[in-house]
Amino acid sequence: MSEVQIAQRGPYAVDVVAGQDYFWCRCGRSGKQPFCDGSHQGTDLRPLKLHAERSETLYFCGCKHSQTPPLCDGTHNDL
Repeated sequence: MSEVQIAQRGPYAVDVVAGQDYFWCRCGRSGKQPFCDGSHQGTDLRPLKLHAERSETLYFCGCKHSQTPPLCDGTHNDL
């Protein structure tokens, strides 16, 4: 399995729009954090799709170690 890189030690607050799909970066290599830009190529890591059911602010995991991906669960506090 490929090594996950910590993009930041805290969540990314994102205003999502109802009905839109978002592709969360699992690998930590993307230059468009917290979303995928294809930088995972050559790894066995793939982005995780989130479909926004309603418009709201969500907190996407930045450390890539959350147990509730793609959303932050506070795991970054223990890294």
